[in-house]
Amino acid sequence: MTESSVISSPSAVRVERLSFRYPGGPDVLTDISFTIAPGEIIGLVGPSGAGKSTLLQHLNGLLPSKLPDTSTLPLEADTRQGVFIDNIPVARKTIAEIRRRVGFLFQDPDDQLFCPTVFEDVAFGPLNLGLSDDEVRQRVRGSLASVGLAGYEPRSTLRLSLGERKRVCLAGVFACQPSVLTLDEPFSSLDPRARRTLIAILRQFSGSQIIATHDLDIVVDLCHRVLLLDGGQLRAAGQTRDILGNEALMERHGLEVPWRLRQK
Repeated sequence: MTESSVISSPSAVRVERLSFRYPGGPDVLTDISFTIAPGEIIGLVGPSGAGKSTLLQHLNGLLPSKLPDTSTLPLEADTRQGVFIDNIPVARKTIAEIRRRVGFLFQDPDDQLFCPTVFEDVAFGPLNLGLSDDEVRQRVRGSLASVGLAGYEPRSTLRLSLGERKRVCLAGVFACQPSVLTLDEPFSSLDPRARRTLIAILRQFSGSQIIATHDLDIVVDLCHRVLLLDGGQLRAAGQTRDILGNEALMERHGLEVPWRLRQK
């Protein structure tokens, strides 16, 4: 399906006719097209196995980087020409710049945290950008403050709550100063206070966001538009309340209308 977008250029994210299959496997994504405007927050929804995580991983080259050289793959496995960030194609030769512009937050923070201390983990990205030590320290301090963890630099990453670990991961993303955030189930397993804290943090981010989540009430609160993915295809795209409030559409794709949109 091709989204009839009302968003005019320039776009922060542009996906054109993206299809993908793992070598030897079935189609995972089929003919996906959409745009995200600068500063827009998009909710990516759909049943489990719809292809949401696979789609997110294409936006900063995470998935293609795990594949063999494209010369050894069938054409359908090389999807990089279908994804553009600030009109830059996601390709092997642009991957460093793409990953500077697109920050990725994994569902499980243990997949993202790998340094002994909070400072080392948050500093990892800026150090790899070649910044000076002073600039790295400033970015670490500023990004931790932005997620409500000022002063956490010396703490062990092993002695943090789940909510704190997710915020440290987000601080590491912020420290690279991306223009686009891609977040895979960021609210999963968080208690209500941690969820509210994370929502407030995301509201303060000035760039574009695409958030894959099963928490549709949060999508209503946070997202301007919704992309509904099912079976690897974009089944619907539009204003949040129009999509999530459509009971027939939601039921057809194994979802439920969020509580706040249900008629009394």
